[in-house]
Amino acid sequence: MNKVMLIGNVGKDPDIRYYDNDQAVAQFPLATTERGYTLQNGTQVPDHTDWHNIIMWRGLAKVAEKYIHKGDRIYVEGRLRYRTYDDQKGQRRYVTEILADNMELLSVKHDDGSTRKPQTPTEERKETTTDSNSPLPF
Repeated sequence: MNKVMLIGNVGKDPDIRYYDNDQAVAQFPLATTERGYTLQNGTQVPDHTDWHNIIMWRGLAKVAEKYIHKGDRIYVEGRLRYRTYDDQKGQRRYVTEILADNMELLSVKHDDGSTRKPQTPTEERKETTTDSNSPLPF
């Protein structure tokens, strides 16, 4: 099985390219960070950030073009792909990519540039009961 699940921040706006029959491909970097911690002896272990190359095809690429922007926090699900190529100087280059099958926006960007987490249905309609005679605890 080849499955990757990442939550991270988009490093730059997606690069969108169109090919045959109006099909799209999107590419962008995604940063994931493991938070630092302190060892029992007091040694500080710093945060560690990895950068991943994300590739989205067809409809998902069009969604990326419209909704994904630099700084957005997203969830990406897909598979890992390794490939090699020779650059213009004849040097062999190795590339690791995540071919995305699914994506969820975890932050929403407003027109004024501010970012917030999307509301869940329970956050949208929190109701409290003020009747103390109610037999139900909710």
